[in-house]
Amino acid sequence: MTILDVIQRSTDFLAKKGVPSPRLQVEHLLAHVLQMPRMKLYLCFERALTQEQLNAVRALVQRRGQREPLQQITGSAAFCGLELAVNPHVLAPRPETELLAERAWKFLQQPAVLNSAPTALDLGTGSGCLAIALAVKVPAAAVHATDACALALALARENAARHHAAIQFHHGDLFAPLPPAARFRLIVSNPPYIPTARLETLEPEVRDHEPRQALDGGADGMDFYRRIAAEAGVFLEADGRLMLELDDDGPAAAAEIFRQQNWIVEGIESDYNQRPRILIARRQTAAAA
Repeated sequence: MTILDVIQRSTDFLAKKGVPSPRLQVEHLLAHVLQMPRMKLYLCFERALTQEQLNAVRALVQRRGQREPLQQITGSAAFCGLELAVNPHVLAPRPETELLAERAWKFLQQPAVLNSAPTALDLGTGSGCLAIALAVKVPAAAVHATDACALALALARENAARHHAAIQFHHGDLFAPLPPAARFRLIVSNPPYIPTARLETLEPEVRDHEPRQALDGGADGMDFYRRIAAEAGVFLEADGRLMLELDDDGPAAAAEIFRQQNWIVEGIESDYNQRPRILIARRQTAAAA
């Protein structure tokens, strides 16, 4: 069978299984097996695959047909131009989170911030994607990251080493593993924010294969926003910023949680689909209070 034969037959198979964008998924799997850029497949449509290659592709296509996420099958995900290892212990990085990373590193790159030897904290780092993007884009920043899952933290360390990102990792829940005197110019997080009851309605790739503890935000999806609003203030420098990813169903509720804890919500920025996605807040000074 040629590359084109495999693409066509496997696309039909995944389409019948209800997999979104089936041809694109097949192309990624085929490129992974053949160890070539996906676009190069288009120059090699008539190339015949060996039996070993065919067996490998079939096995991966079968797994994708069972709705196992593409990133977990290949063990890799792209984030802000970086290739990161992923596994079932972490969420696969989303395009929306790239917006949070970009907004965060641009804040750190401001001359007034950059010249002050800034520190940044990523809460619930998972694969390490946010912390690594900040460390790579702003080498002068001292980046820290926490996670309650030791297996996720081990993967984040591997990803950081792969990209020569100097990050201090801390094992524990949110702020718990940090020294009491720690202070940061920037705190970022993509916390769990899916309401518990909604978890069963998610796509099988997410519902059945991604870590529940990285998704479940409690009954209303706001548990982690409440905790961060209550706990983050003492760890943020007076002129620092807090930047959080939001569920597009609950931006107003999240903003109100922070206002009730005497934060100043500077804004809620939209994603590529014009849905509210990033909350930006700062501490309220004594004068403002």
